[in-house]
Amino acid sequence: MKAKAAKPQKVPKELSPGECAFALHCRAEGLDPEREFRFHPVMLWRFDFAWPAHMLAVEIEGGIWSGGAHTRGKHFESDCAKYAAATLMGWRVLRYSTGMVLRGDAIRDVLEALK
Repeated sequence: MKAKAAKPQKVPKELSPGECAFALHCRAEGLDPEREFRFHPVMLWRFDFAWPAHMLAVEIEGGIWSGGAHTRGKHFESDCAKYAAATLMGWRVLRYSTGMVLRGDAIRDVLEALK
């Protein structure tokens, strides 16, 4: 009998510079968000950072100055559907560019939202 091949392990998504900075800001503030949180029961949509008990999510939008995939056509439209569905489910979704994270806007807003 031939042995079954091992199922490949899912490799965690590499963090973008904005996600790395935001994760560091969260640690500095003692926050422990869930990473890559799947919020929808059917779609495979995930939030970059989430606090499910508070229905609060943070998305770090990359590639905004370089014409990244999520700023163009198909991906932009699918992101719009994702954010609309999340809002209809009661989620508060905060979206930030890397520059906004680096300036401290994201962590400031999250701390305010979690009060």
